[in-house]
Amino acid sequence: MPSRLSPSHSSSSWQSAARRSCAAHSAASSRPSAPSARHGASQPGAAAAIAAAAASGCAAAAGRGGGGAAAMAGAELAAVDEGLYSRQLYVLGCRAMERLAGAAVLVAGLRGLGAEVAKALVLAGVRAVTLHDVASAGPADRASQFFLADSNMGQNRAVASQRHLAELNSHVLVTAHTGELSESFLASFQVVVLTDSPLEEQLRIGDFCHSRGICFIVADVKGLAGQLFCDFGKPFVVCDPTDTDPVCASVQHISQGKPGIVTCAAGEEGRGHLFSDGDMVTFSGVEGMTELNGQKPCPVRVLDAFHLEIGDTSSFSPYRCGGLVSQVHLRQERLYEPLRKALVKPKIQVSNPEDLPRSRSLHMAFQALHAFRKEQGRLPRPRAQGDAERVLELARSLDEQQGPLDEQQSPLDEDVVRAFASVSAGDLGPMAAFVGGLAAMEVLKAASGKFLLLDQWLYFDALECLALEGAAQLTEEDCAPSGSRYDGQIAVFGADFQERLGHQKYFVVGAGAIGCELLKNFAMMGLAAGTGGNITVTDMDTIARSNLHRQFLFHSADISKPKSEVAAAAVKCMNPDIKVTAHQNQVGPATELIYGADFFKRLDGVASALDNLETRAYLTNHCLRYLKPLVDSGTEGTRGNVLAMVPHVTKALGSASDPVDKTFPLCTLRHFPQTIEHTLQWARDEFEGLFRLPAENVNRFLADPTFLEHLEARKALEVLEQVRRSLQERPRDWQDCVHWARRHWQSCYHDTISQLLLTFPPEHEASPGVAFWSGDRRCPHPLTFDPDDDTHVDYVMAAAHLFAQTHKILARGDRAAARESLRNLVLAPFTPQEGLQIHIMEERQEVQEAVDQGQLAELAQELARWRRELVEAEETQIPIMEPIHFEKDDNFHVDFVTAASNLRAENYGIRCADWLTSKRLVGRIVPAIATTTMAVAGLACLEIYKLVWGCQDRSCYRNSNLCLSDSLLLCIQPLPPPTYRYGQKEWSCWDRLEVQGVGADGQEMTVRELLEWLQRVHGLPVTMLLHGYTVLYDREQDEETRAQQQAQRLSESLEGAGELRPRELELQYVCEGEEDEDEDACPPLVCYLP
Repeated sequence: MPSRLSPSHSSSSWQSAARRSCAAHSAASSRPSAPSARHGASQPGAAAAIAAAAASGCAAAAGRGGGGAAAMAGAELAAVDEGLYSRQLYVLGCRAMERLAGAAVLVAGLRGLGAEVAKALVLAGVRAVTLHDVASAGPADRASQFFLADSNMGQNRAVASQRHLAELNSHVLVTAHTGELSESFLASFQVVVLTDSPLEEQLRIGDFCHSRGICFIVADVKGLAGQLFCDFGKPFVVCDPTDTDPVCASVQHISQGKPGIVTCAAGEEGRGHLFSDGDMVTFSGVEGMTELNGQKPCPVRVLDAFHLEIGDTSSFSPYRCGGLVSQVHLRQERLYEPLRKALVKPKIQVSNPEDLPRSRSLHMAFQALHAFRKEQGRLPRPRAQGDAERVLELARSLDEQQGPLDEQQSPLDEDVVRAFASVSAGDLGPMAAFVGGLAAMEVLKAASGKFLLLDQWLYFDALECLALEGAAQLTEEDCAPSGSRYDGQIAVFGADFQERLGHQKYFVVGAGAIGCELLKNFAMMGLAAGTGGNITVTDMDTIARSNLHRQFLFHSADISKPKSEVAAAAVKCMNPDIKVTAHQNQVGPATELIYGADFFKRLDGVASALDNLETRAYLTNHCLRYLKPLVDSGTEGTRGNVLAMVPHVTKALGSASDPVDKTFPLCTLRHFPQTIEHTLQWARDEFEGLFRLPAENVNRFLADPTFLEHLEARKALEVLEQVRRSLQERPRDWQDCVHWARRHWQSCYHDTISQLLLTFPPEHEASPGVAFWSGDRRCPHPLTFDPDDDTHVDYVMAAAHLFAQTHKILARGDRAAARESLRNLVLAPFTPQEGLQIHIMEERQEVQEAVDQGQLAELAQELARWRRELVEAEETQIPIMEPIHFEKDDNFHVDFVTAASNLRAENYGIRCADWLTSKRLVGRIVPAIATTTMAVAGLACLEIYKLVWGCQDRSCYRNSNLCLSDSLLLCIQPLPPPTYRYGQKEWSCWDRLEVQGVGADGQEMTVRELLEWLQRVHGLPVTMLLHGYTVLYDREQDEETRAQQQAQRLSESLEGAGELRPRELELQYVCEGEEDEDEDACPPLVCYLP
């Protein structure tokens, strides 16, 4: 399951600094949610999502005859395996995915980094991946190369990896090449990626690729530092430079002037527009000033939150109403220098200008390392001071030769170069995962023309790990290789640390995309691979086909199997020594008997990869309660973050809950929709009201008609009328289902709208001089059914299919036959309903009329006779109907909702949504791509290294926000835990009071003894003592009651309240003078009962 982003304290500052394009979005605020079945409003952004889909080539039904939902958003989507790539499609778009599917990529170097890059590309769905390596696999390669097993030792690394990679995606051709990288061989690729290659080879191939317009990428990881270089030629066209949805706003007014002033309507919660100066925009749906519709993009200037300045509108027609102003993301051209030039005059991309000196020092360090390797024929020995000093000498020499890039350039940071060189022989799986995710994302950009490309160098390091207490004292002997699969990790952290890793007990919550990557990294690290070690992984989900493009531990044969079990078995194959226990449990109050005090106390740490913020908050509270470190990870599309929570060192992760759906007024949904979100919600409710609720009520009535006795009269009448209608409409065959769907189409999109316009004609006035159809009320128009209109037929086919399913009738897919039947079907003309009341207020004001008890009794008797006939009939199968629950991955379900929503949007002149956008909104689908999950899991495991080391230095930890679409990474120190005071004592959220609950008589402590202990030891005059909602002591009670309370043993009151006697009792208390709002002024109290 894709995981949601968790908000961190750094997000807001980064968003303001980097505007919309590089902000680390919170899933609770940045992506539009789907409408819910309880009239829940999605978040703002659906119109923008539609505009984005149109820009990416996914737009399907844009009004009448728009291509058809059943055709799955047109030819572009038909060319892409939507069932497999649906979550990635929301990241890249259809056209980018099509371009991706035509790309051939070479990945040279199949150690850990190369394997990570190749894995991501195969999962993403490029046309072909060729693996190149000339070396044979050895034990040390298994430090990060997860495709290599003991049986592969001595084999060529590319050949050994080919079969595993080919199994990940049948759409991708994966081959191995062990020969020379000749120019004739290289010419057949669109993108060439070199990993773990000598500088001479990089320069030779880089020159050739630049001359032929082949996109060229160098990726390298040495110990705790990584390097990435991109050369995409001159020029390279970026078709769609951003991953943010285009901004859009509804138009309220446009002035005639030079310049013209656009007044934007207020959005959700009264917010203004989100445009910025210089944004390019287009207009659509404007009535009156129609000259603006379809014009080329023009720039805007922001006047305030609701007003924009555009060009000259003085000669245009007067504005009347309606319209949408939408941002347009224009193509961009980028120029790149070849590697040979870029080495000397590097353009290094950083998220923070303060990081540039460090990155420039790493730029020199990597060049110096190449020179050292050429000179010595090897990498520097781990922790060998002489070798590190030689690399530093070479870096100084190179720095002097190349000279400063500008007058402000900082001098070489010799400590960085020395630290880099001392562990450059290291090979760490988390580093390979992070840099591999970034490198693979640049390949996808190059192959698809989507997102801004890296310009041109990027450096990353986690050298803060060397500042861990005791790490600096490691010797060459401590880090010497021993022929182990962990030699690459021992080279950085030493043999003793490797043994400590093996003893760890970790809890992994979530075995989806991030969970799979975490488990893979743990297997490479050897976490829980030693005596006493164990990883418990839990996930309730089973594997779906849509998981396979980013959850690489799963294959097609695993569909419908438990994620946790399959993931655990897969990582055991990667490292047979790792101990993994798989559960299929949710983490929450219902499983506290499993994941309670005893379980958490045995743990060394917790890693969460959740898509549920409520569960995340619950897990955070438990880690806080039991003083366990937590590393929390989340992704959404190309964005991700990692947050570390360390007992007594960092602030606890903020509590969060799933975003609450805003509610749409019923009258808005029924009569006055304004956005596609409204029509999608209406369509989603239609689905429930047509295909689930009627079937459930019919089945309940036939099984047990007495259930109506438990309903209030009005609800009982409503259910009975629905049951009668369902039984009257029972179809005999498929054609009956088609005719029912056609009649329902007529009712929804013609008759109901015609009735509304009879009640409130287009010229109707709400008050003298004030048009009724104005402001947020769009005047609708009825539709006329056209059997040649794809959207009309899409609706009928989807509705008929679902109606047939509810009535257990075999559906047919003959579209041509259905069209012919629809042409010949004659419906009764629309008959207006006299005296029909249409409620237009936001809140219903009408008084409920009393139910006619005679009518209710008569209807109940009629249906009772009908029930007897059905139950007694031999051919009747009970239950007679099949309720259908909406499933976002069922195409017929999405077909119906998309067509139903778009037809209603056409009624009201609202811009329609394509099939993919509709699916995302109603299914609450979080965009996801493998590259982001790889990178985030790599960052998370770097924090776990620090936790296993036992680091208590906050400056060593990092909270990270990642935006791969812009190649940006922001790493900051976590905040310290806040403190609070009571009297002269200071506490943090990590503190708690602990007492052995044994009294002077050797028995369980009484309440009086506990109160005296709190006063004597901690100086806390307690006025109230509680366990949850059970009051153990209250000073406000009368003297007799207080005496009784104080005399009781601690657990006596709990037993009286029906609670089981616990071994540990967590109590809350209020102290004298403590304000109500200072509920955290004192730490929790834990009593250990005898």
